[in-house]
Amino acid sequence: MKRYAILTLAAVLALSSCEDFLTRENPNKIESETYFTNQSSLKIYSNGLCRSFAPLILAFSTDDIGTDILFQEGTNLYYTATYTAESASNWRATHWSKLRNINYFLDNLRKADAPAEILDHYEGVGRLFRAMFYLDKVQLFGAVPWYDHLVDPQNPDDIYAPRTNREEVCRHILDDINYACEHCLTDKEFVDRAGYINKYVALAFKSRFCLFEGTYRTYHQADPSTGAPWIADEAGMYLRACCDACEQLMASGMFSLTDVPANRRTQYHDLFTCDDACSQYINEIIWARDYDLANNVTNNYDKNYFTKRFTSGAGCGMTRQFINTYLMTDGTPFTTRYPDNEHVDFVKECTDRDFRLAQTIRTPGYTRNKGASSLAPDLTFSLSGYQPVKWTLDDGSKDSNQAATATDVPIIRYAEVLLNYAEAKAVLGECTEDIWNRTIKPLRERSGVKSIYPLSADPYLVAYFQNRETDAKVLEVRRERGIELALEAFRFQDLMRWRQGELLVRERQGIYIPAIETPIDLNNDGVPETIVSAKFSEKTGYKVLPIDAASGDLGNKLSEGTKGIIKTGTVVTSTWSWEDYKYLRPIPAEALLENKALGQNPGW
Repeated sequence: MKRYAILTLAAVLALSSCEDFLTRENPNKIESETYFTNQSSLKIYSNGLCRSFAPLILAFSTDDIGTDILFQEGTNLYYTATYTAESASNWRATHWSKLRNINYFLDNLRKADAPAEILDHYEGVGRLFRAMFYLDKVQLFGAVPWYDHLVDPQNPDDIYAPRTNREEVCRHILDDINYACEHCLTDKEFVDRAGYINKYVALAFKSRFCLFEGTYRTYHQADPSTGAPWIADEAGMYLRACCDACEQLMASGMFSLTDVPANRRTQYHDLFTCDDACSQYINEIIWARDYDLANNVTNNYDKNYFTKRFTSGAGCGMTRQFINTYLMTDGTPFTTRYPDNEHVDFVKECTDRDFRLAQTIRTPGYTRNKGASSLAPDLTFSLSGYQPVKWTLDDGSKDSNQAATATDVPIIRYAEVLLNYAEAKAVLGECTEDIWNRTIKPLRERSGVKSIYPLSADPYLVAYFQNRETDAKVLEVRRERGIELALEAFRFQDLMRWRQGELLVRERQGIYIPAIETPIDLNNDGVPETIVSAKFSEKTGYKVLPIDAASGDLGNKLSEGTKGIIKTGTVVTSTWSWEDYKYLRPIPAEALLENKALGQNPGW
């Protein structure tokens, strides 16, 4: 029973193991009467919470794997019929330990000797983290037990609590965020670095949460936790709350997009690769995981593992279907310029495109090491040929985990706030040209793309989103959101709230290969470097993709007849399928054995 009782000791204090904690006579007494004595103790504890909630660069930058925009070799068990409640194990004490840490903080922080406004600020910090924790749980499971206090292991009402209605949980989340928005301070000491929690972080997170919940209620006609219609019609309420939070942030004058016209071909990539983004982009980064070489707070191993994943290891590749959404620099769709886009060669499809394309994947002319290394997409590693570079440092010597790196991780950016505002307004039917010019236009212009206010829907986007959305403004905001926030851990939940789960299991396509046995020049430097060949043992001096001429088997990829579109034969298979019940994870079977009152999500 205790295994699932939310009973881990505060990880930020690292005082004992879970087993020690469970056997202590009075674990809640460890520091509650002595630790929280002054403002400094509140700051130290809250900084620990910050570290536990701020994602590492690897997790943050690779969470889009398995979505419609990025995939890698292998099979995702969740997309098959073999995944069941018996497969799940994400309800254990370790998955709930952050909540105990937060509630421990909230229950004890007012023992500190500090001014009332400081105590209110730190309560806002704690409640904001509780909102973050519960948003994650709602996204996973829908209805979950709501705990706003430390769980008493001797209290059956705590241990065997049923799940709280999803709508009630979300109202609690909004209450916590609103408290943080009202009480978190904006004094210099709390906004001096992008790693601190303040009113602006709370407002930005409010826009994120309210957009999620407002659009989730818009596109899901029933609560997936129950299968029944929503009890209250609150979609509009959440969308307007999103707009209100965005408007406050926009009116504050504290944030703006980084845009130096002369640097438009590099500044987007620089935001994700410079050692001190929290300072250099303080106008754009609202909250970040802040690394510091001087204080030896580095991300060496994490960064190295990430670099290998996208340059020489895990076979990651973005999909042609998504790459097609990048506009031409004149603001028109690529798919309108090239209706037969499946047969456009790689060099041509990368020409005159949104500048973010060349800052997100390897395109012709891509270099590292200050231009010393000219690198084509490496199809021996990248399944699709669309090889990500968004988080890859220019300095190849930093690939080693022995090299100190301190690349900051932007978690909430002002660009997201603009996108949240534009989408909420579009879904409400209120995305006027003025709203467009304040949100989407500056994002496109800093990417070298002419801004065109949409009056009709792009047929490619209508088809992309399964003909379920035809509003031109909504579709264009989705296009912009996908491109601007690619590889920043948004896409899966975006598809969940838009009710577009089928996109997770559809066929993935890669770059166009005109013919086998013919060398191709993907870097456009005049020297062919890649070849698809059935005689791969004879081909030296090339990146060789071996192919069986009879079957068309290209290792882990398949060639689609004469079209030559590379596809993965291991990511999308006949056993993959999407069912609506998968919009929520199952309550693990082992958790239900401990507490039958939890109940199971429909379909599982």
